[in-house]
Amino acid sequence: MIRPLAETSKKEAMQRTSDEALNCRRCGLCDGRRNPVMGEGNPDAKVVFVGEAPGRREDETGRPFMGAAGQLLERLLTSVGLRREDVYIANIVKCRPPNNRPPTPREIEACSQHLERQLEIIGPRVIAPMGNTAIGWMTNRFGLKSVRISVMHGHEIEAEAPWGRVVLFPLYHPAAALYTKELEKIMEKDFAALGRLLDGIDEPTAAAP
Repeated sequence: MIRPLAETSKKEAMQRTSDEALNCRRCGLCDGRRNPVMGEGNPDAKVVFVGEAPGRREDETGRPFMGAAGQLLERLLTSVGLRREDVYIANIVKCRPPNNRPPTPREIEACSQHLERQLEIIGPRVIAPMGNTAIGWMTNRFGLKSVRISVMHGHEIEAEAPWGRVVLFPLYHPAAALYTKELEKIMEKDFAALGRLLDGIDEPTAAAP
């Protein structure tokens, strides 16, 4: 089993990953960005939340989930006794696509290496992909069958990661719930289930050097 990194080593590894993304030219999104949005939170988090790509506010601040969807995400975290500082929040794509369009498959392929590295550094016990793009990438990454989000959301799916066993816990994207009250209620139930899952597992035991 891979030994966990010391906290300072994890921070250093995360910084190296951020530096690599800052200098990345694997796709054209870097040409129109203000700031790459790597993610933020606890490098020893049990759970990593993964969205699609940064929006305008995120591009301006360099921080993930800073708009209305981020406020809803924070309310949902609070409802299960968590703060942003307790978890890690990231996106598959680190640079904002023009006009907030969905990232292309080529852009996802080019950029997802940064997320892969982040996950290996953190070694989470749970990964919560939010929305169709993140869920599709995550299930493909772990060789799992992808089905409709309306079926997958709120369910535990076990997978094997480089750092050990991990549970995928698909969620609707908070942005979708902003416009559909029923989805917000569904997300509240899903987060309650996620909270119970996190309460029942130990601290992370592995991370990549």
